[in-house]
Amino acid sequence: MTSAASASPPPASSAPPQAPVLAELRAELDRIDDAIHDLLQRRAEVVEKVASQGGKGRVPIRPGREANIVRRLLARHHSKLPKRLLVRWWRELFAATTSMQGSYVVAVCETEAGSPHVQAAREHFGALTPLRAHRSPAQAIAEVSAGSAICAVLPMPAEGEQTGWWTALLHRHSSSRDEPRIHVIARLPFWAPRPEGAPRVQALVVAAVAPDASGHDRSLIGLELTSESSRARLTAALTAADLPPLSTILRRDPAATTALVEVEGLVAEDDPRLARLGEVARRPVVLGAYAVPVEGES
Repeated sequence: MTSAASASPPPASSAPPQAPVLAELRAELDRIDDAIHDLLQRRAEVVEKVASQGGKGRVPIRPGREANIVRRLLARHHSKLPKRLLVRWWRELFAATTSMQGSYVVAVCETEAGSPHVQAAREHFGALTPLRAHRSPAQAIAEVSAGSAICAVLPMPAEGEQTGWWTALLHRHSSSRDEPRIHVIARLPFWAPRPEGAPRVQALVVAAVAPDASGHDRSLIGLELTSESSRARLTAALTAADLPPLSTILRRDPAATTALVEVEGLVAEDDPRLARLGEVARRPVVLGAYAVPVEGES
């Protein structure tokens, strides 16, 4: 009979078999992080070269180009990484590289404390981008005109609103004042699905630069109408000129009747369809354009 003292000793303890595999995976993640960092630094160098080709005084903001990049990346995306995070990361990257090219301050119209427009601007222009809040659209636009802000985030125009800030852009174009031309260049939010807690407000962005094409755009046209114009007659005139309206806002006051019309595509100032448009007191003004927001998972 074998005694307890002579029994075989228990096997020596060993590390869990998954430990070497986990260490290897973590090492691979470190290598990937280093590669990403190297590519980000290389991208920043290329951005500096692109900026040097733009010339002094150029406003370093190209929302159409940014929208095109995001759409292209979303189209090639195939992993389980949520698409909304892809958009979020590239928005921060755009903000960082834009700030490399000069002062990067965004003016925001915040009509009351806690306005969701500030949150929407933060989402689009980066968590650390300086924001300057103003109580009126006119104050925010003035910052852009003075060059102290790269752009301004303004409330989405609506029927029956008390302050139609877009009429100021229309009248500015018609006047002879020596001020920079202000255009609508973007619409917020660009990522259309709104997860819980995200700002649901709609806004437009204006800047002292013309909008650039993204490949899927909509334009905003300002019109000064004749006294006998109606919504139905305006819609018919736009359709006859091959500019069927997606939406129309009419604004009537003692001085004039004006309209803000949204149409498909990027309409140029010299577009011949504008000259064919009836029901107007003077030639229509293209107030700007924006890249159509992308759809995706919520």
